Amino acid sequence: MKLRSALLGAAACFAFAPAAMAERGADGEVKIIYYQAVSGLNAYISSGTKDIEAGSLVLEPLAGFDEKGDLFPRLAAEIPTLDNGGISADLTTITWKLKPGLVWSDGTPVTSADVKFTWEYCTHPEGGCAQSAKYEGIKSIDTPDDLTVVITFNGPKPYPYQPFTGATSPILQKAQFEPCLGAAAAGCSEQNSKPIGTGPFVVTDFKVNDVVTYAANPNYRDPAKPAFAKVTLKGGGDALAAASAVMETGEFDYAWNTQINPEQQAAMADAGKGVFVNGFGTLVERIEVNLTDPSPSLPEGERSTIKHPHPFLSDVNVRKALSMAIDRQALVDVGYGNAGRPTCNVVPAPEAYASDNTECLKQDIEGAKALLEAAGWTDSDGDGIRDKDGRKLSILYQTTVNPVRQDFQALIKGWWNEIGVEVELKSIDPGVFFGGDAGSPDTFQKFYADVEMFANNFDGTDPEPYMAQYLCSKIPGPDNQWQGENINRFCDPAYDAKQQELSRTADPATRAQMVKDLNDMITKNGHVSIPLVDRGRLSAHSNSLAGVVLNTWDTELWNIQDWSRAK
Repeated sequence: MKLRSALLGAAACFAFAPAAMAERGADGEVKIIYYQAVSGLNAYISSGTKDIEAGSLVLEPLAGFDEKGDLFPRLAAEIPTLDNGGISADLTTITWKLKPGLVWSDGTPVTSADVKFTWEYCTHPEGGCAQSAKYEGIKSIDTPDDLTVVITFNGPKPYPYQPFTGATSPILQKAQFEPCLGAAAAGCSEQNSKPIGTGPFVVTDFKVNDVVTYAANPNYRDPAKPAFAKVTLKGGGDALAAASAVMETGEFDYAWNTQINPEQQAAMADAGKGVFVNGFGTLVERIEVNLTDPSPSLPEGERSTIKHPHPFLSDVNVRKALSMAIDRQALVDVGYGNAGRPTCNVVPAPEAYASDNTECLKQDIEGAKALLEAAGWTDSDGDGIRDKDGRKLSILYQTTVNPVRQDFQALIKGWWNEIGVEVELKSIDPGVFFGGDAGSPDTFQKFYADVEMFANNFDGTDPEPYMAQYLCSKIPGPDNQWQGENINRFCDPAYDAKQQELSRTADPATRAQMVKDLNDMITKNGHVSIPLVDRGRLSAHSNSLAGVVLNTWDTELWNIQDWSRAK
């Protein structure tokens, strides 16, 4: 059966090679640098990758994804399948069994009640959960005993592995987070900065937007791991400085997301202190288009909300023209070299799910001008900026502080100027941009700009929960503490219907086509998201660090418990 094969394949387990280490903590300290400083350690409060990855040292899901994209058990005893009875024949339930004897870092037992609570926490209507798409379609969760979790879906769920898998949906301790349900979630600073977890490390100190210090978890389930007694995760600076701190000065052992150009990579590698590691997955650098009005003239609480459609980006012709004007290959050449590929898709992989949408790959400045002209956007006063009904095509374009992104901004601004669009550039500290602070005007979720650029991806190899982020119900706003995943404020009943159909479809080929259709609704047809570059994950580690395995399907720190000092 195709379905049985798919479920069995998704559940393949990964066997780790034995690590060469004497005892827990024997290798002292490991130093990691994330130039995007960490703002919080709770993935449900911040969808910024740097926060999710920093939190993954402490908080774990039932199962993770290995470097091949296969599921392997973390807190679960095994991966449920049709053959082992963990998935019901009618595909409406999945039953997870916890490993016996698991304890939190405070020594108390991990139980099924913690798993159920995590679902209740993320799906609370007032909570503004940043990962709610992971829990789409759940009817109920039952806990018949302390080690058993039975998830019942609203109907047949052909791919039932979305909830509680990957670093984006870890298990929270009920006892610690129970006071944080609903609207109280964002205000639980102690819980969000020092969560009690099951991972290989515990937080000993956290200076927000600066540095997180961890110690080996004394109650970690493997008594020989981790090899390091201490982790220092430093944030701030930029990608160039982070790469240099590993590859040239040797100050740090691991640098995440070393987004620097090919010439800089080659120069640093010559120092001989470390290596760059690279792998392609689903990470896409893109420009997101705001379909709502971010104007500061609107009252606070109404800016960038569905109450006010965008005055010109609501016009698909404008959005399409912006995409047509971009030379994606030039961006790759300037910013990534062999670590990037031009793309028109928000889902570039796995290959079975990638649309054959390629029309954006050829820059068409004259075509973009003609499209705007035909749509009534003309330069009526000869100032070089198109206008219509008294409204100028004037765009605020924001992204994070990063040399590659600033190069992209400068190039794209030039191309947009060519077609008659005025562009103001804004760069925001990445710790703030991805921080998820509901009180900040500069988060990517709040989106107080016309367009913004960043990279996004999904964990695992099934795009269903990722495509759910564009549902109408996922739009950020003041009522959900600006934590919804639908950054663009896109809302199309036809999209919602197809995504719901995807969640009920079993045949792999049909599911793949539906993902392609959804991708095209967002990109090729809607131009709501403007993909630019299929980015390889590019990070760096010192020659003295052993055990690093780059993973593009989950957190990069997915196997930090197996890292050690090279002998």
